[in-house]
Amino acid sequence: MVQALCHHHRVFERRACRVLGQPRASQRYQAIPASDEQALTVAIVRLASQYGRYGSRRITVLPRTEGWSVNPKRVEWIWREGFEVAQKHSNWGRLWLNGGFCILRRPRRRHHV
Repeated sequence: MVQALCHHHRVFERRACRVLGQPRASQRYQAIPASDEQALTVAIVRLASQYGRYGSRRITVLPRTEGWSVNPKRVEWIWREGFEVAQKHSNWGRLWLNGGFCILRRPRRRHHV
């Protein structure tokens, strides 16, 4: 973002980073993917299609049984990159905000709730 800002508005990188509150080193960082990243991604996609109901936590164990050296963070990162993963939402929070929590949980007769 800073590079686009610098080129578009003809501002120095140092000043743009100071305005945005970002360290300058973050603008030059280039991620170096692991050498086995592509093969591991293929393996995780294969396992996810084979075990369709499994989430990323249960899929984490399966590559280890096949001999991969992976940790849960790496599998979670690949999982989010390779699939469209929706964020978990708590049903309780939604009911509480709408005021339906008290209404839904209040008993109407004996042994109702």
